[in-house]
Formats: sequence, structure tokens, C-alpha cells
Amino acid sequence: MDNITIIITALLFSAFFSGCEMAFISSNKLLIELNKKKYPRLGKILDIFINNGGLFISTLLVGNNIALVVYGLEMGQLLKPILEEYLISPMAILLTQTALSTILILVTAEFLPKILFRINPILILNLTALPLLLFYTIFFPISRLTVQFSEFLMSKVLKTPAQNSNNEMVLGRIDLDNLITQHHEKLEIDDDNAKEVKMLKNALDFSKIKIRECIIPRTEITAIEVHESLDILKKRFIETGHSKILIYKKSIDNIIGYVHVSELFKKPKQLKNAINPLSIVPETMTANKLLEVFTKEHRSIALVVDEFGGTAGIVTMEDILEEIFGEIDDEHDVSDLIERVISDEEYQFSGRLEIDYINEKYNLGIKQSENYETLAGFILHHNESIPKNDEIVIIGEFKFKIQLASDNRIELVNVITPKPL
Repeated sequence: MDNITIIITALLFSAFFSGCEMAFISSNKLLIELNKKKYPRLGKILDIFINNGGLFISTLLVGNNIALVVYGLEMGQLLKPILEEYLISPMAILLTQTALSTILILVTAEFLPKILFRINPILILNLTALPLLLFYTIFFPISRLTVQFSEFLMSKVLKTPAQNSNNEMVLGRIDLDNLITQHHEKLEIDDDNAKEVKMLKNALDFSKIKIRECIIPRTEITAIEVHESLDILKKRFIETGHSKILIYKKSIDNIIGYVHVSELFKKPKQLKNAINPLSIVPETMTANKLLEVFTKEHRSIALVVDEFGGTAGIVTMEDILEEIFGEIDDEHDVSDLIERVISDEEYQFSGRLEIDYINEKYNLGIKQSENYETLAGFILHHNESIPKNDEIVIIGEFKFKIQLASDNRIELVNVITPKPL
């Protein structure tokens, strides 16, 4: 076998091992698990690789290194007599030989296969499962020795806990999130399926949502003082249409419970006899933790306090579930938030509308931050004071004309976007 044939063969093997390594690393393990039902025999082989990930990667590296050594030796023999005709210095010959060999191996056995094998990693793994199993078996002793030596260095020399290379596959949230994202990008999804995909993504992100992102702020709480009469309470129920009204003592920062409208049918003699306790949670608690609290305590409303112990707002079971399922309308919901398109470059919004909702629906690109949730919060964060009516606030590329503002809040804003190029 001549040098060129050996070089091409070595390049093909190196490309094979490099590409399979990329396919294995970039593959979605959940999709592999689902694919086992379609191809059970191949699934069993892939299970061996996944459950022995460290050994499998070591096998690919051993095979790749053997191919590279063969390539380097044969490439040197091929180039040396050619370069000696043009170059005199042995150092120049060595450097030129190294540069040419490196460029060729990087392009043909590293960059190209890794790019191509990453396009559809599951298909690649299915097609190459049998030859990979053969190489896994052949190189197993070397791979095993390499892994054990690496673990020894990690634990004894570097004093770092070595990871067990034989851990069984554990499917996590990231795998499911990647699967949903990949299929969402590849498929044309209708409105109904798009809503289902969004619900799945919301459920995956549920543990990251802080309660402060979904509370009813203290300025919008419906509450009465504990010493008020039952007639005042009944009137407030009728005016608001709410099923629960909070009860405080002296100050809204001292909420002691709530009254459910059904308590009135028991004909209590005093308001305090109808008060139910409610959970008190910090605004930094996550939504999934609060859902656990609601389930454990059999409640559907909680008082949210800030870092100083003051009332930040309230949150209900409905508010929490809306983070997954979207807006849930009940018989008392009233759409009093304004959102209006005035022109291609101007919109009118209520200050209470959330930034992520505005960006998603109108594609405005207003910068989001943990420091605020609503449009009013965005303006206050950057302006550092409550603007007056008809005042124009410029933030970045946007102009905000205040249509209605009180002493303590921004009610209505016109948003003027930059003109398209």
C-alpha cells in the first residue's frame, strides 16, 4: 500500500472518530431514549455508549490518535523528498511539513466532519453504531487503562474528585428543553401546537420564576381594616366582584388574613370571626416552591413580603398557574389594561403591562431586567422619578410620552419606536 492510500485511509478514520465524538456529545439523550422504540437493537448498542460515556469517548480518542500517528508518519515520508528539492534548511523543511500536515488534518479530519456530523447526530449514531461497537470492543483495554489513569491523576495528584465514567444515563430538564427547541425550530407549528409548545417551555422554566414576577402589587390590593363593619365588607365584595378580601390591622403592612365571600353565608356576628389565615412568603421564593406550599396547606392565596417585612403584594393559585398555561379568565376578570396601536411607530400601553408581554406581542425589543417587570417599572428605573403628564422620556431608541400619571404611579404611556431604516 503506497503512502497516499495510507494517508487517505488515516484521514478517513480520523474524520470518522472526530465526527462520531461530536455526534455523541451534541446528541439529545432524551431523543436517543425515544428512538429506542423505533430501533430497539441499535438502541441497546447506544445504551452501552451512553451508560459508559467516559470509556466511549476514550475509545474515540484512542482511535483518532492512532489514525493521526499513522497519518503523521506517512505524510512526513511523502513530503520530505518533495520539500528537499526546494528547501535547504532542515528546520524550514520541518516547519513547512508540519504546517501543511496540520492544515490538511484540521480541514479534512476535524472541522468538516464535526460540522457535518453535528447536523443530525442521532442519524449518524444509528448508522455508525455497529462499527463503533467493534472499535469499542477492540480498544476497550486501552480505553479502560486510560480512564483509570486519568481518575488516578484527578484524585491523587490534583486532589479533585474524579467523575464516575460508568454513570447510568440521567435525563434532565436540559435534555427536554433542547428537544422542544429543536423540534420547534424545524417544524412548522400551527397556533394550537405553538401554545402547547409554549406551555411545555413555561413548565420547564417554572422553577426559575420568582414570585415577585407574578404578584398583585400592594397598590392594587383590595383590603379593609379589621374593625370595619360587615356591611362595609359586603359592599366591598359587591363593588369588586372578588371572592376574597384581605383584612389588615392599622396598616396594609400588617395583614392578618382574608375573608372568603362564602363566610358571609355563615352569618358571622363580627368581621374578625370570618377571617381565615393566609400563608406569608418572601418575594424571592420561586413559583414551584409556592405551589408546594399551596398544595401542602390547602390554600390558594398568600401574602408576599419584601426584604424589610412590608407587604409587597399578594399572589394566588391562579397567578401561579398562569405562568404555565397563560391567562386564565374567570367570571371576575376585567380587561382594564390598555394596549392600542396608534401607527406603525407609536403604541399606547397601560403602565402595568409587562415588558416581556409587550415585546412578544409587538416585537418592540424593550430591554428587560430583573429590576422591573412592567412598562412603568422600566420608565421609573431609568428616569429615577415619576414623570408628569405630557412629559417625554427618552430611553435608548425609544420615546415615552406620559399620557396619564399620578403622584405615585404611571398609568398610561405612548411608546414611540425608532423609524425603520
